[in-house]
Amino acid sequence: MVFTIGCTTRPFKGCSFAEACKYIANAGYTDIGFVPIRWDNTPEQLAETRKIAEDSGLNPSMALSSPKLQLGLDGAVDEFKKHIDNAVKVGVKWLVELGIGDAKYYNDYFELMRRVSPHAQQAGINISLKPHGGISLTAQNLIDAVEKVNHPAFRISYDPGNIIYYTKGNLRPETDIDKIAPLVTTLIIKDCIIKDDGNPDVEIKPGTGLVDFNKVILGLISHGFRGPLYVECAGGKNIDEYNENVKATLVFLKEILSKQI
Repeated sequence: MVFTIGCTTRPFKGCSFAEACKYIANAGYTDIGFVPIRWDNTPEQLAETRKIAEDSGLNPSMALSSPKLQLGLDGAVDEFKKHIDNAVKVGVKWLVELGIGDAKYYNDYFELMRRVSPHAQQAGINISLKPHGGISLTAQNLIDAVEKVNHPAFRISYDPGNIIYYTKGNLRPETDIDKIAPLVTTLIIKDCIIKDDGNPDVEIKPGTGLVDFNKVILGLISHGFRGPLYVECAGGKNIDEYNENVKATLVFLKEILSKQI
């Protein structure tokens, strides 16, 4: 079974998009995530972004989205649909949704996703909500969101490091695999530690923190998960360490995936 393994631009956040593409391609990845698109990009900007990725040999397959509910529900729907349309122009297949933190917008958020999910499905885009605090703090929050939106284009992006990060270690990402797995369509590779001062830190190399990636990845696969996976954080203090850790993380993931039955 072949899994798509991508790397996001986050490990190279101090670099240009073109530089990040070069490093990610050289590390052996096929796909790039966190492709920089906005609802108000011009056609020329979108074409240039796609060209940079594809010239590097990468599929620009994933981008982030975060609704602008402060525009009002109708305005947020229009903005999000434009974001979807721009994603299509770049070649993105997955929009990883960051949710929302202000509880006064929670009901609007679900209504927004109900309205834009048919548009996403028609465009060939899949929306997946990741744990990011607020409306998506826990695995159960993610499951509840999918049930409330009730559309096949809206599912879950599981981020085990964020489960630990946003709950400061009070919840474990492995615990809920059995119940969340059927709804997971993308997996974010991110580890986390709790520092001596009690604060969490995700800027570390996967496999060196608290996440049991064998249990998370193989557990998801046992329930039918087939990817893609995207590396979000890899740790490091300089460009050489970023590159080393990004390469090592790909090896780490392939070793785990080789254990699948």
